[in-house]
Amino acid sequence: MSDSRREDDTKRSVNSGHGERTMSSREQEMSGTSKGEAAVLKHETANGLGDTHDRPQASRGSVLTIVVIVLLVAVVIAIAGIVKRKHSSAELDKYTDGTAPPPVSLTQPVMQQTAREIVLPGNMQAFTLAPIYARTTGYVKAWYHDIGTYVHKGELLAIIETPELDQQLASAKADLATAQSNAGLAKLTAGRYQDLIGRNAVSQQDTDNAATQMASSNTQVASAAANVRRLEELQSFERIEAPFDGVITARNLDIGQLISATGSTTTAGAGTVSGNRQIFDISAIRTLRVFINVPQVYAPDAKNGTTATLTLPQYPGRSFTGKLVRSSSAVDPTTRTLLAEVDVDNRSGELLPGSYTEVHLKVAATAPALIVPVSALILEADGLRIATVDTNHHIHLVRVTPGRDYGTTVEVLSGLQAGQAIVGNPPDSITDGEEVRIIPTTPAQPQETKR
Repeated sequence: MSDSRREDDTKRSVNSGHGERTMSSREQEMSGTSKGEAAVLKHETANGLGDTHDRPQASRGSVLTIVVIVLLVAVVIAIAGIVKRKHSSAELDKYTDGTAPPPVSLTQPVMQQTAREIVLPGNMQAFTLAPIYARTTGYVKAWYHDIGTYVHKGELLAIIETPELDQQLASAKADLATAQSNAGLAKLTAGRYQDLIGRNAVSQQDTDNAATQMASSNTQVASAAANVRRLEELQSFERIEAPFDGVITARNLDIGQLISATGSTTTAGAGTVSGNRQIFDISAIRTLRVFINVPQVYAPDAKNGTTATLTLPQYPGRSFTGKLVRSSSAVDPTTRTLLAEVDVDNRSGELLPGSYTEVHLKVAATAPALIVPVSALILEADGLRIATVDTNHHIHLVRVTPGRDYGTTVEVLSGLQAGQAIVGNPPDSITDGEEVRIIPTTPAQPQETKR
């Protein structure tokens, strides 16, 4: 029994050793194969020929970390973009709010007491001005007075030759003589018929016809005589005479020139012109008229007999005295002014018609007035307005009453209060209630005088 067990153990040990040797040989083969494959894989990886699924993969934790980092960076970038966009939008809204209203600069009206006189512009005119036309057609035979000559009423200025008119007058006188002869015969015939009708020698019809013929002849005589007088009047216009005492201010004729009833066809020294003109202008300049427009607020001071003082730029330092003689007694609704006339004695001849003058009128009492720049005035159909600005930067258009105009500034007598901010140069499109943006004004620095 023991021998058989030993044999069995011996066989098992032999089989076991054989199996181990067999497995060892297989493992060696597999190990060799794995090493070869690893070498091939390493070679392919070095040459870039390996497959991506054969590369070593990162761990799951590292992948999650990368994803979280990427998400955090994206969130930070998005938040930064949103914040920047909101900031830009806020800056744009602020800029738009600041620049959308129209910009204006403000100024303050200056309060001052008006003087005891007002100065108004005026134009000097001749007291009497007459353009002289010829009433007949002919040629200029002679003229006797040129521009600047002082003439008296009835003085001969020129003579016009009218040969056609002379012949018409001669014909009219002949017609008058014929009519007078016919009228004498008709009168003699009517008298004879009156004697015969008393003796029943003629019929009543013949007597009436003779009386009617006499009346008709007398009418023809009157018509012919009127025609002769008309032509004689026209012939008298051959002599151009001065209608009043004055100075010749224009002459538009010359010797040999054709003159018609509508005027002269040429201007002296300028050749032929298309339009007809008066042959003479004469002006009475011993007294000159000056027309002024007195503002409504000063209308009560424009009384007849008020003394006025006139100054002219060609006579610096000198003044001339005039008198307000009449006014229109009505205020012009367009300009709100009263038209008045001031007469000035000009016997010295120093003052010339057409000159510009400043008329100084005394006023009864002083009244405070606000001085504003002319550029602040807004002219509308119903009058003058000024744009004021309230504390909320809104425009209010107020109607004002102007006073004296100083050129760059003007008086405002009513409608505006002292200390009220006004727009110095309002745009044309400004409207009541509109919001504006106030531009601060920088006061001008006084310049130093160089010596």
